Amino acid sequence: MDRRTAMRQLAILTGGVIAIPSCNFSEESLLQAYQNLKITASQKATLTKITNTIFPGTTLIKAEEIQLQDFVLVMCNDCLREEQQEIFVKGLRGWETFVQENFGEAFSKMEQDSAADAIRQTMTMEATPESEAGIMARFLAFTKQFSLQGYLNSEYFMTEVKPYELVPARFFGSKKIEKA
Repeated sequence: MDRRTAMRQLAILTGGVIAIPSCNFSEESLLQAYQNLKITASQKATLTKITNTIFPGTTLIKAEEIQLQDFVLVMCNDCLREEQQEIFVKGLRGWETFVQENFGEAFSKMEQDSAADAIRQTMTMEATPESEAGIMARFLAFTKQFSLQGYLNSEYFMTEVKPYELVPARFFGSKKIEKA
């Protein structure tokens, strides 16, 4: 083995040894795209189930097919104030346990109808804003608001459900113009 090859292999080995301590495989990693929210992949899956419950895909396509959960996370990350982001994250992290305690079944294991009932009942609960039910209702309000906004502005909705036409669009005149 010549000296250049040995130096190259030593440099690669040193770089690998330096990089290994930064690799943490013990806990679920955070999704980097949402730096203000600090969301994990399992929390994103929970949000996907919630948006699929809001837009189940019975007559139109499912929320998951147009990646509505990503839109909700981006809007919450970029458009909400810090205290609103804290409420959203607190609601998302506690949603599974809240549903388990109040409805007797984990949200991820619920059927579509019972999941929709759980969301409806949580949004209509009378509670103070600081209580757990109040935080969950505000979390669901943010999720519903951004889900609706994302669905109505999606490419699917704008091209297939209600085709968008540029202004001034068409003119449907009723008078025939005669030559003078």
